[in-house]
Amino acid sequence: FDNMTVLSFLAGILVFGFGYPADIVYTKMFPGTAFGVLFGDLIYTWMAFRLAKRTKNPNVTAMPLGLDTPSTIGIALAVLGPAFLALKGQGMAERDAAILTWQIGMATMVFIGVIKLVFSFIGGWVQKVVPQAGLLGSLAGIGLALIGFIPIAEIFGMPLVGMVAMGLVFYTLIAGIKLPKNFPGVLAAVGIGTALYYLLAPYGLTGGNYQPFSSQLHFGFPVPTMGFMEGLGQALKYAPIAVPFALLTIVGGINVTESARVAGDDFNTRDILLTEAVATLIAGVCGGVAQSTPYIGQPAYKQMGSRAGYTLLTGLFIGLGGIFGYVGYIVEFIPRAVIAPILIFVAMDIMCQAFQACPIKHAP
Repeated sequence: FDNMTVLSFLAGILVFGFGYPADIVYTKMFPGTAFGVLFGDLIYTWMAFRLAKRTKNPNVTAMPLGLDTPSTIGIALAVLGPAFLALKGQGMAERDAAILTWQIGMATMVFIGVIKLVFSFIGGWVQKVVPQAGLLGSLAGIGLALIGFIPIAEIFGMPLVGMVAMGLVFYTLIAGIKLPKNFPGVLAAVGIGTALYYLLAPYGLTGGNYQPFSSQLHFGFPVPTMGFMEGLGQALKYAPIAVPFALLTIVGGINVTESARVAGDDFNTRDILLTEAVATLIAGVCGGVAQSTPYIGQPAYKQMGSRAGYTLLTGLFIGLGGIFGYVGYIVEFIPRAVIAPILIFVAMDIMCQAFQACPIKHAP
């Protein structure tokens, strides 16, 4: 659901915010983006088995990997959308402008991947010399921005549906209260919220505008291409935006590796960072426009009893879904007001990680 949420907001920002052609998002951007997740999760799954064999510990929990939320939203808002409007403003046909924008997104991912590749070899050194509070402070700022901007707007744009979903997310994930039969809280929030939308929104009872669902499966195979070279010159103009996002995922990767080490799984920092860098590069070359990153929460998954299967299943579900189109189908089916609370929870988790590392957290 984290990955689905990110893809939903990526599509929503481009299609509804900037008028970008939806078929290019689903058939060209989604497959390559999802393929990067598949590659990264497969490697992280293998790394978990390797660590378990080396340490003779069958309880190793794999590092989770998925699409990076802050940079995906940031690049959609500050790179892809503005580039599309600028190209159209220069007199380029909408279709041609959309293709070149996609190539700019690909080039941006390749650029980010190269930066991450270089830093993957010095991540361990950064981890030693930079205080944890300093590493996490920038992530807290991004988390605060996410909480105060897009997700809240989506929830209150459809308040009945959004508030019910957010209540269930907070009830189960923050309050820690289990639902009957131990039913997953996020799945319940998405299911109930979506049902309320399609039952009540057609009659104007949800407080927002109803959009009938009319979608189809969008098949798209992530074929490696040099098309990103066409957008390389334009992408360099957006380098001041892209570089900080690359650094954020490097910092995040260092910290999640440290949190996993504290929880008992001593993954190699360089290997974790190198995998996310290569996954981002592969995504960019195959048409992706969003970078992958190791997720926070590995200790929480460990407490749930997770091992390596959950990363394997996530990679397969997202990766194959991007290729065969069912991820885009689900993204169009589920209202963004329903999945916005998931994004808020992720942002809150980022902020909590930073505050826990703050050296003055116990001050009056």
